[in-house]
Amino acid sequence: MAETNAPQDSVDALALDEAVTFTSELIRIDTTNRGDGECRERPAAEYTAERLADTGLEPALLERTPGRTNVVARIPGTDPAAPALLVHGHLDVVPAEAADWTVHPFSGEVRDGTVWGRGAIDMKNMDAMVLAVVRYWARAGIRPRRDIVIAYTADEEASADDGSGFLADRHAGLFEGCTEGISESGAFTFHAAPNLPLYPIAAGERGTGWLRLTARGTAGHGSKVNRANAVTALAAAVARIGAHEWPVRLTPTVRAALTEIAALHGIHPDLDAPGFDVDELLGKLGPAAALVAPTVRNSSNPTMLEAGYKVNVIPGRATAYIDGRTVPGGDEEFRATLDRLTGPAVDWEFHHREPALQAPVDSPTYAKLRAAVERFDPAGHVVPYCMSGGTDAKQFSRLGITGYGFSPLKLPAGFDYQALFHGVDERVPVEALHFGVRVLDHYLRTA
Repeated sequence: MAETNAPQDSVDALALDEAVTFTSELIRIDTTNRGDGECRERPAAEYTAERLADTGLEPALLERTPGRTNVVARIPGTDPAAPALLVHGHLDVVPAEAADWTVHPFSGEVRDGTVWGRGAIDMKNMDAMVLAVVRYWARAGIRPRRDIVIAYTADEEASADDGSGFLADRHAGLFEGCTEGISESGAFTFHAAPNLPLYPIAAGERGTGWLRLTARGTAGHGSKVNRANAVTALAAAVARIGAHEWPVRLTPTVRAALTEIAALHGIHPDLDAPGFDVDELLGKLGPAAALVAPTVRNSSNPTMLEAGYKVNVIPGRATAYIDGRTVPGGDEEFRATLDRLTGPAVDWEFHHREPALQAPVDSPTYAKLRAAVERFDPAGHVVPYCMSGGTDAKQFSRLGITGYGFSPLKLPAGFDYQALFHGVDERVPVEALHFGVRVLDHYLRTA
C-alpha cells in the first residue's frame, strides 16, 4: 500500500457500500456452530481472504481441524517502532430456527435500510466493516501508523479450540508485537434516556467457568426406597447453586462504569461508603443499569440436566451443567462456593474455563477509542463497561494482548442491540454500518 495524505475523516462511497454488501454476503454463508464440531467456517474464511488479497495482502488460512478455518493478515504500519494492534472477529454464528424469523436467517436480505440475518450483529457486521476499511485504504494509498494484524477466527461460539485458542497456541508468531486488540461488543449506541446516548466500550470480561456436576448413587428399581439416589443428590445441588446469592465484588472497570454512568444521571455515589448498596444505585440508573448489573458479582446458572433411561429405573449416575461466570479476582471465591454448594454427594469439574479480563480505562488506547466515537457523534457519551460473557480476547490474552470491545455502531432509539445477540430477527441498520466504517477508519489510522 502506497502512502498518501488522504483527508482524515473521509471514506469513499464504495467503502460504505461494501460494508453493507459484505455483511449481507457473509450472512448468506451459513457458518452455524452448534458446538458439535460440525461447523465449517472455510467458505467464509475464503471469502474474507480473497477480499484481503485483492488489496495486495497475503492472508494465511490456518486450520487445526479440516474446514475450521482461520484467516490472519498483517498490514505494515508507517512506524516500525510502534506496537502492533490486533483487530479480530469470528466467522461462526449460533444456530437460528428459520420458522421463528421474519426473514430467513441466512438470506442476508437488505430491507428498509436494514441488513437481516444471523451474524448481522454477532459479528459478521464487524468482519465486513474491517474488510471495507482495508480495501478503502488500498484504493486511497493509506497506511496506518502501527502494524495492524487482522484475524478472522473459527469456533468462537463454542470452545474456540479450533479458532483463537489454536492461533494463540500454535501460531503466536503471527501476532508478534501486538500489545492490544479490538473486537466485538463495544461502542454501540445505548439509549439510556431521551437525549442520553451512551457508547459503552468494553474494558473487561467476566471469566468463563462452565461446569460439569456428577452425582453417583445406587441404581435400582423405581418402586423401592433408595437413599442413595443420584438424581435426588444432583437436583438438590443444582437447586442450591441456582438459588445462591453471590456477594458484590466491584472491579476497577465496573467501578469506573458505575461512576461515569451515575454521573450522567446526576448521581455521584461514594462506592466506598459504609453500607453502600450497589443494587440500590442500579435501581436509579434506569435502562443503563443493564450495562453493569450482570458484572457486579459472580454468577452460576444451571443450564442442562442428564439422567436415567427409563421411568421405573433409578440411575446410578446423574449429570448437570452450570454456566459459571467470574469477575476478575473472583476465581478463589467461586471454587470455594461451588465446593460448599455441591456438597459431599456431588463432584464438579470445569467443562470449559477461560480467565476474566480487565483492561485499563485510563490508558492512551482507551482515550483514542473514546475520541474516535465522539468525533463522529459529539452528542454521545462514551462509558466503560465489563462484558458479562466472553470473546476471543480471552484466548489472545495468552499472548499478552490487552483486549477492548470496540465494534462501533450508531443505532436509533428503540433498537435493542443486546437483545439481538443470539436472538430472533437479528439485524443491523445500514446507517449503523456506515458510522462504524468511518469510526474504524479514523481510529485504526491514528491508533
